[in-house]
Amino acid sequence: MTPDKMVGNFNRCSDWEERYLYLIELGERLPNYPDDQMTVQNLVKGCQSKVWLTLHYQLESKSLRFLATSDAAIVKGLLALLHIAYDEKSPQEVLLFDIHSWFDELELREHLTPSRTQGLDAIVKEVQTNARQQLSS
Repeated sequence: MTPDKMVGNFNRCSDWEERYLYLIELGERLPNYPDDQMTVQNLVKGCQSKVWLTLHYQLESKSLRFLATSDAAIVKGLLALLHIAYDEKSPQEVLLFDIHSWFDELELREHLTPSRTQGLDAIVKEVQTNARQQLSS
């Protein structure tokens, strides 16, 4: 799945109720998050729901591995979107991808509560910070 295909899939939904159901379905398809990684260190600060995020830099492919989960179904769907945007991308690709414009294309911001938007921004910031660290090391 690519970000462009996701925009097409969202546009095929007839209304936001259908998009929320699609988000929940996407969240159910996220790769399993290891139970032993559900630690306080991996909790994302700034999220109302519990969100665990692990980012690994893979030397052989020079890409980030994005693993995440949440205790909330809609948030898991949002994490699935971030997985599509960031998983197995180079740090440069992560930083060059205009995630906020993509969110606008998906009409996410206008349909999320302020606390969910704030949490989503916290996750994006963490991923981008990690990408910057990889570039400088």
